[in-house]
Amino acid sequence: MIDYNKIIAQKIGEATGIDTKELEGYIEIPPQSEMGDFAFPCFKLAKTLRKSPIAIATEIKEKIETDEYIERIEEKSGYLNFYINNSKIVEQVLTEIDSKKEEYGKNEKEKNETVIVEYSSPNIAKPFHIGHLRTTLIGNCLYKVHKYLGYNTIGINHLGDYGTQFGKMIEGYKLWGKEYDLNNDPINKMMDMYIRINALCKEDEEVLERCRENFRLLEEGDEYCMHLWNTFKDLSLKEFNKIYDVLGVKFDSCAGEAFYSDKIDEVVQMLDEKGKITESEGAKIVDLEYAGINTPCIIQKANGSSIYATRDLAAILYRARTYDFDKCLYVVAYEQNLHFKQIFEVAKSLVDEKYANGLKHVSYGMVSLPTGKMSTRLGNVIKIEDLINGTIQKAQEIITEKNAELENKEEIAEKVGIGAIIFNTLSSSANKDQIFDWNTALNFQGETGPYIQYTYVRTQSVLRKMGKLPKISEIDFSTLNDETAIKTIKTLYSFNDILEATAEKTEPAILARYLIELSQNYSNFYNENKVLVDDEKVKNGRIYLTYAVGNVLKIGAKLLGMNMPEKM
Repeated sequence: MIDYNKIIAQKIGEATGIDTKELEGYIEIPPQSEMGDFAFPCFKLAKTLRKSPIAIATEIKEKIETDEYIERIEEKSGYLNFYINNSKIVEQVLTEIDSKKEEYGKNEKEKNETVIVEYSSPNIAKPFHIGHLRTTLIGNCLYKVHKYLGYNTIGINHLGDYGTQFGKMIEGYKLWGKEYDLNNDPINKMMDMYIRINALCKEDEEVLERCRENFRLLEEGDEYCMHLWNTFKDLSLKEFNKIYDVLGVKFDSCAGEAFYSDKIDEVVQMLDEKGKITESEGAKIVDLEYAGINTPCIIQKANGSSIYATRDLAAILYRARTYDFDKCLYVVAYEQNLHFKQIFEVAKSLVDEKYANGLKHVSYGMVSLPTGKMSTRLGNVIKIEDLINGTIQKAQEIITEKNAELENKEEIAEKVGIGAIIFNTLSSSANKDQIFDWNTALNFQGETGPYIQYTYVRTQSVLRKMGKLPKISEIDFSTLNDETAIKTIKTLYSFNDILEATAEKTEPAILARYLIELSQNYSNFYNENKVLVDDEKVKNGRIYLTYAVGNVLKIGAKLLGMNMPEKM
């Protein structure tokens, strides 16, 4: 595929003597197509060339020529607007899609970098509720996109399977275990026990101390505490995996906090040897004021217990040694911003600069109910299984209403319902808070997952009516020359750039919005151009464009985590 960024940067580089790599980074896509296909802001060169942007634009325009790729160049307000040869890009895009098919948008060569994505990470013995939805789906998308682009990608589910909360669960079981049959509906039973013990801890400090002591015994390998902990963990994982299977989420590792418990002593020793640890009220801490962080990082509690910061540091050390990563992405809510600032700073004393610089917190906004913030302690959560089942049921009702004779309605409703959940979760910027509203999540109109699926189904319906796909050698590319066709083709062209931007900015909403744009552009094309016409050349071109759109929609949706139905 022709890289127009490189072509434009090379032309400007030859005219100015400036490095083309630098120039590539300045090239933009104009907000409106009438302003060109690519734009170069000349104010970026004003300091280097010591001239006004308008003067720079004028000089560059005079020195560069159009060619088979660039049809014309216009200067406006210090910008150079480049208009590419439409017939050339039509041929390039459709030929590329014909060649790569379901691998369109992949890079030619694998990237020689390892990226770890840590996501989902639910707490054992607590329900998997919609508060876990964003980390699970954002992380799953970033994992899939990085892998698709050729990175050596490792997905880790860093389970919350350690900490004082398990001291509480153990104490709760000691007090009320005979009241609960954990073989039946275990998560809800454990959640009820957790709510009860939390309430009791608030009333009785002595009970809270017993919980802390239980966790200390767990860290020391006490047989009774370990048995209960393993029971809670196994029951929880069995329930979590049911949800992961439905959502199509997979991991390469489920090493949770407990996995690093025997690696903590080395972390404490390394920090101590480097003079980083000081004592505060019996606890071991690292003072971070030198880095502008006013809150110290607690490494070890006064009673000798570790906290999750210590276990995260042990994980960083382990991952650096085991995976030799270039990037390690943590998909965790912005409530943990301070925590990650602390451990990333402390990590500089544990691992080489390469690894410390590769750590990134992919923060996202919180999910709340219209009535306020959710809390497992208070029990006011919407469980994922209830959300999934309710959405699928609603999808089936809508599908039945629209097409009562449709076969396999249950299977299609599952794809549409889960697709609606995934797209609703990923289509808004990750750093924004979300209020979960059933009416919004189940809206099948407008910029939604079902709209993308419906557009895909429309493309497949057209292809079925055609019977067979024409060969690329049979396509007269010049027949795809109206505005809606060109706009759709140019959207297809940008697919790899969209994937690269999604990975670089760790923002799945970029890909989600792209799929909406592609769907809308194709709908405009479809509404203005009858596909199955008598003119064979025109028909073949429009059929192939329809195939190309369906192909890219399916690839993009799969990277979001959505499955496409063939009929709706």
